[in-house]
Amino acid sequence: MIVAGIDMGTQSVKVALYDAENRQIVSQAQQPLDLIAENDGTREQKTEWYTAALDSCFAMFTGAERGAVCAIGISGHQHGFVPLDAQGNSVYNVKLWNDTSTQAECEFITKEAGGDDAVISEICNLMLPGFTAPKILWLKKHKKSAFERLRYIMLPHDYLNYLFTGEYRAEEGDTSGTALYNGAKRAWSKKICSIIGEKLFGLLPPVIAADEPNGFVQESAAKRWNIPQGIPVSSGGGDNMMGAIGTGTVEDGFLTMSLGTSGTLYGYSNTPVSDPKNGISGFSASTGGFLPLLCTMNCTVASEELRSLFGMSVKEFDEAALSSAPGSKGVVVLPFFNGERTPNLPGGRASIMGLSAANASRANIARAALESAIFGMRGGLDAFNALGFKAREIRIIGGGSKSAVWRRMAADIMNLPVKRPVNDEAAAIGAAIQALWCLEKQQGRSTGIAALCAEHIALREDECVMPEAANVAAYKSAYSEYNKYLNALSPLYR
Repeated sequence: MIVAGIDMGTQSVKVALYDAENRQIVSQAQQPLDLIAENDGTREQKTEWYTAALDSCFAMFTGAERGAVCAIGISGHQHGFVPLDAQGNSVYNVKLWNDTSTQAECEFITKEAGGDDAVISEICNLMLPGFTAPKILWLKKHKKSAFERLRYIMLPHDYLNYLFTGEYRAEEGDTSGTALYNGAKRAWSKKICSIIGEKLFGLLPPVIAADEPNGFVQESAAKRWNIPQGIPVSSGGGDNMMGAIGTGTVEDGFLTMSLGTSGTLYGYSNTPVSDPKNGISGFSASTGGFLPLLCTMNCTVASEELRSLFGMSVKEFDEAALSSAPGSKGVVVLPFFNGERTPNLPGGRASIMGLSAANASRANIARAALESAIFGMRGGLDAFNALGFKAREIRIIGGGSKSAVWRRMAADIMNLPVKRPVNDEAAAIGAAIQALWCLEKQQGRSTGIAALCAEHIALREDECVMPEAANVAAYKSAYSEYNKYLNALSPLYR
């Protein structure tokens, strides 16, 4: 039985064909995506790029492989805004999660809503440029004719669902990141919608349960991609929500840490958990529960920038870091090359602190750069703990997860066991498992998502890392030193 997991990231579209009976990916394809980037913070794509990427991916599979697909699940980058007219054609480009051109719109909505606390009450989050709501207001202000033709408001994964099924529906996980939806109340916010525009609330889609199908593959999609007509397409979700399924973070106490250009730390909870002012977004999971999440904009950025500055390969940089010691002998890197979201330092700048004649070395700077990424995650763990979230272990993914140095640091700085899944494509495999969950429900079976994850998510046993007491103690002191510099310099960057 083959289920297809589609992951539309910012940089590429990936399709994985997962054999659920033999628990392995039997074929996969990937197609890169372009990006429109402008100096004002604009980051956009075009809907036709998505369909073309799907064309290329499905063309890489054999006819037998495409014909064997029994269900489809879709993951997409969160917070994007796909604006369509009544015929399903885009009225403007897709504004992405990393588009920061909407700060003025965020400030306007926040003011009209009554301030940050009022916004949090409405949507469980602050109004941030990455979210969808300010993008809609931006369209209204800057592309008036496009806004007048607006009929369908979709997130990127919703748009792919629409291509396959023709249905206009949403699900709670991705929807909770729009800044238009209250996940705790499970309802769209009429207040926020009314601030943006009178017609907005009436344009929003119905929100379905996580285990419901978005719909079934329609004839046009079946012919275009040579897949069976009528097979279910699951509700899908945002990339973090699908990554949670793909790492088995579907039960209380599990955390997923993703180390990429940006870093994320998120955990499953049966009850709503959020602290937006301390960086913990109040999202819903795409499994029926909740997914509190921390996002940092500078994760692997510092190590990549400094590695390039030193002219070192990844292996050489890791080896240099290993020749230092936990705490980098007093050297501290603040990694804010891009400005930062958590902590909220939009004007942030990177710096190397604590240098002296005794510790100024490439090794110490390299290690401090790597440590800075995990210190950012540790701040999130502290916020989780303050909310009463009791973490048991971390599932680590992303490009940084391949580094044994980083896995050891993560275990020691976070003081938790760190485990790495066998499959690196967490979002794609998560989408496939959600599709399997949906398919089994359609077939009259009631297997829970936690049981499916336990069955299909394997861990690399040889890469599981337990915290070491001596290192934990050293990092307690080093983390305090990091925060000393962070607190001293933060006023410069706000």
